[in-house]
Order: sequence, then C-alpha cells, then structure tokens
Amino acid sequence: MAAVEELTTPDLQELARRHLWMHFTNMGAYDEAHEIPIIVRGEGCHVFDQHGRRYFDGLAALFCVNIGHGRADVAQAGADQARELGFYTNWSYAHPTSIALAARIARLAPGDLNRVFFTSGGSEAVESALKLCRQYHKLTGQAGRYKVISRRLAYHGTTMGALSATGVPAVRAPFEPLLPGSAHVPNTNAYRPEVDDPAEAIRDRIEFEGPETVSCVILEPVQNSGGCLVPPDGYFQRVREICDEYGVLLVSDEVICSWGRLGEWFGAQRYGYEPDLITTAKGLTSAYAPMGAVIASDRVFAPFAEGPGTFAHGITFGGHPVAAAVALANLDVLETEGMNDHVRGNQGAFRAMLESMLDIPIVGDVRGAGYFMALELVRDKATKATFTPDECDWLLKDFLSADLFRRGLICRADDRGEPVVQLSPPLIAGPGDFSEIEAALRPALEEASRRLALH
Repeated sequence: MAAVEELTTPDLQELARRHLWMHFTNMGAYDEAHEIPIIVRGEGCHVFDQHGRRYFDGLAALFCVNIGHGRADVAQAGADQARELGFYTNWSYAHPTSIALAARIARLAPGDLNRVFFTSGGSEAVESALKLCRQYHKLTGQAGRYKVISRRLAYHGTTMGALSATGVPAVRAPFEPLLPGSAHVPNTNAYRPEVDDPAEAIRDRIEFEGPETVSCVILEPVQNSGGCLVPPDGYFQRVREICDEYGVLLVSDEVICSWGRLGEWFGAQRYGYEPDLITTAKGLTSAYAPMGAVIASDRVFAPFAEGPGTFAHGITFGGHPVAAAVALANLDVLETEGMNDHVRGNQGAFRAMLESMLDIPIVGDVRGAGYFMALELVRDKATKATFTPDECDWLLKDFLSADLFRRGLICRADDRGEPVVQLSPPLIAGPGDFSEIEAALRPALEEASRRLALH
C-alpha cells in the first residue's frame, strides 16, 4: 500500500469504507454517493478536509481540543519525551513525567484531592473510579456498598461499569444486562424539570436503595447528554451534605468539564464543592495524546496506603510518559496563556450570541456554562412541545448535521433526550469566532423552521 501522504482522496474513501470501523457511526450511510468526512489538518479553531475545505470546529473535536489545533510546541513535547523514554509502565514503577504531572494536577485540584491514578481516557477513568469506590468500602468494613447513583440521560462512558452508570436508554439497551446496582435520579433540566428539588431526589433514592448498599453518587458539574444541563444554586452543596450523611462517596465526572471548559481548572471549583474523586480526560492533553485520570482525596487514598490495601486495578498505558509530557506542555499553555481568564471574559459574549437566536421559531432554550452550551429545539415555544420521532430524525440527522457541515460548522445535533445543538469551541475562541458560528448556525436554524412550517 502507498504511504499515507501518497494516497489520493478516492484511495482514502475506498480504504475507509472497506476497513475503518468508526465509533458511534452508521457505517451503512456511506457509499459511493456519500463520502466519509476525512479531516486532514487543523489550525487554531479550524480543521480542513481532504478537499481543502475549512470548517470551524465548534465542538473542539469532541469537547477536548481546548488549546486549539496545530500547537507544534505541545506535539514537540511528546516527541522529545519519546526520544528519551518512549514507554515504561506505572505498574510498580514510576517515571519523571508521570510524577511531575501527578504533582501538578494535585496542585490545581480542589481541596485535598492529592492522589492521581492515570488511565488512557475518560471511560477508563470512570470505570476506575467506580472500582475504586467499591474497594474503598470493602477496605473500610462496608463490603455491602456496591450501588451507583447517577442521573437520567447522563452519559458516563462505554466500558461496562461506566455504561451501567450511564442513564441513556438507547446507549444501554444493546449491551444489557449490565452490571447490577445502577440507579438513576432526575437530572437538573430547568427547562423541563422532573422534580422540584433534584438534590433531595438523590437523598430519596439512597433511602430507597438502602444507604448501606450505596457506594457512590456520580455527577457531571454540567451534564453533557440532554444538552448542557446546569445545576441549580446550592445543588452540589446539598448533594455533598447528603453523601456525607450516608457515607456515600461523591464522584465529580469532569471528563468534559475540567481544564478550562467552564472557565476553571475543574467544574467543581466553578460550583463550589469538593468531591471525593474527580474523573478527567479530554482537555488534560487537549487530545494531543490519549490520557485520563482519577483524582482521589487523601481520605479515599488512606486505606490503600497501609498493609495489603493495593488497588487491584491497572491499565497498561496509564501514565504513559509521552502522554504525560504532552499533558504537561498542554497545562503550560493553559496557564501561561490565561485560558481560564479568557473563557470567563468571553463566556458572556458566547452566550449572548446564542441567546440572540431565541427569535428563531425552532429555538426554545439556550443553556450551559463557560464554553459548553446547547440550544434546545422545539416545535412550539409556548407549550415546549417537541417533535415526533420522524421529525426529529429528519431535523437532526437528515437536515441540520449536513447543512451545518455544508456551511462550514462542526457541532453536535443530538437527540439523547430532547433535540439539541451543542457547541463547545476551543478555549482560544473569541468574539470574531462567535460571529463565524452565528453565520452558519442562524441560517440553518431559520431554514429548518421554514421547512417545518414553524412560526
């Protein structure tokens, strides 16, 4: 086979259709008449396809390229490390980059979250955290605690433990039966509230399950699936009190919400609470290398620090030296270039641009925080009536995704819950970039409204 740089566009299309199995993708949708989008280059907030077309990356690839594309300095840090030590395991050994990265993460994390267990990505971080909670309770004499409480529609990952915590029926169904012990509570969608007090719903569920059986509560600071659902005032403070009352560990799932996405190092800092564990990935390296982590409090680590209390879990590439070097370089960029300040300074303009689209008949709600926002689409604003399944399929899959891509905008048109359009640009984006998003998003939504005869 020819070298990659020698492959033509037809070559790439043919090879992709024959051999590449893409994630969460309807592979049958691609044939001779429907090209697979092939992204070949990135620069700043933009990526370029195999035809040379430029797109605004309004999703930061998948909520993760926080510093933007094309940072040669960050890539170079990985190359330099590979020349010195390409790999060695963290199983009973350490190396300087993983040590330095763990110390730096601990310095930035809230409270006494001082212990860092590295993984290869977000699902592995969640899986590791759930296992860690179980073993923690066994070591502290509460072996009956195994149940996990999470929110409806929340997505926590694809490995079997993380999937069991996930509250998206369509994602769970193909793999059932899942692990026992998952329980789900109402989320914090203020536009479509399920209960008056979603924090107290967690207390009620712990009581229903039996507190002596509940291992942890896992929550995202801003819930991704369902469309950037923010917590009401005081929510996390009350959840913290409830978890403390019943001896339940609180896991803050920050695979998306950390490393500046909400204008702070961690979403827990934005909302003023201290979890027992944080799961993170994505923006930790700005996706220049695959890496995730579980950050644990000193209290959670304590029973593993003595005697036979080894955490009976490991991942070959956790703490990979090249990924750790990339993460350190990425954190350098985030710190020295003031990305948190930049997001805090511009999040109002980003929200205002999106809220300006509330004049479009199909836009019912705008919500989110920092550079993590969503628009919920409705058939009737007055009643909040949504679409039929056929209308939703047409709107999101047949029309909006293709039309926005044609207009040069990559974002997410999602139907896990009510239909939403999600935007999560690189943290380097500013007002000029918001105007570019609007120039593609507004006409697409207006055209969708006209085709659906909305007024």
